[in-house]
Amino acid sequence: MIQIELFLSFLQIGLFSFGGAYGAIPLIQEVVAANGWADAEMFTNLVALSEATPGPIMVNMATYIGSRQAGLFGALCATVGVVLPSFVIILIVTAVFQNLLKRKGVQAVLKGVKPCLMGVILATGTYMVFSSCTTGGLPSLDLTACMILFILLAAIVFYRKFRKKEVSPIALLIVAAVCGCMFY
Repeated sequence: MIQIELFLSFLQIGLFSFGGAYGAIPLIQEVVAANGWADAEMFTNLVALSEATPGPIMVNMATYIGSRQAGLFGALCATVGVVLPSFVIILIVTAVFQNLLKRKGVQAVLKGVKPCLMGVILATGTYMVFSSCTTGGLPSLDLTACMILFILLAAIVFYRKFRKKEVSPIALLIVAAVCGCMFY
């Protein structure tokens, strides 16, 4: 039954993903590809759509994939599957292990995991840039996508230089959406 498969697949993603949504994207991609739920182009679009819509990216992705595969009940199964491990873990941590996080050993483990998560997030970002700027591999660059990427990077650099602040992700999404509408 597809609903059980959706629930179990996203339960595994929820259990074994660390570093938030960007760290989970490779796991979600692997599960989606293994089950044939979306091709590479559709998955890239799904990531962009999940980032642009309100709410956690993992939940948005699970809901969309579940809905696409098995309707409303499939969306519910996938969403509950991806959220359930975090919910249970947070309940346990807050109820039982509140003082555990203050221990030096636990802090050392968390500090050791952080560089790994940064690497996973960097690899995901690199994959997303590469897949959105190419069409069918390296020889054929999508110049329009590369131009939009350049505009976004220039906006970040100029904003930091003149305003001395970080650019709002919402502002970047709006600029990217306007560029996409204009150029495509």
